Amino acid sequence: MFDHLMKIAIGSDHAGYKYKEVLKEYFEAQHITIRDFGTSSEESVDYPNIIHPLARAVDSNEFPRGIIICGSGNGVAMVANKYANVRAAVCWNEDITRLSRLHNDANIIALPARFISVEQALEFVKIFISTQFEGGRHLKRVEKISKLS
Repeated sequence: MFDHLMKIAIGSDHAGYKYKEVLKEYFEAQHITIRDFGTSSEESVDYPNIIHPLARAVDSNEFPRGIIICGSGNGVAMVANKYANVRAAVCWNEDITRLSRLHNDANIIALPARFISVEQALEFVKIFISTQFEGGRHLKRVEKISKLS
């Protein structure tokens, strides 16, 4: 199902910490390389401190995919999308998740821990990692995302 050579960057704030730990265990069991950018507990943190380094790693293609988690998914996505080569999508159901890959070539999934279960998070991540970009008519649109004009 997954490319075992894939490398995944993962990070969360305190609201997403438990979800991050479950996802890490899953990918480690699949022998997929994970780099945990933090946080390391449920103690309150400022998510930009975690997401900026993670997004830079995806932006530079050190990691082809990333998983970011906070309470709503919005804050972490806003930080990640500051980087030209990052396309972070907030995903809260299977269809949105699949379309984020098929049509938008999203390379980071942003999960809203306070609005989905950990089981849903795992399912959405599996869809996100296994779905390939459709290309075709979507390619020119995706290419325009990182352009400022």
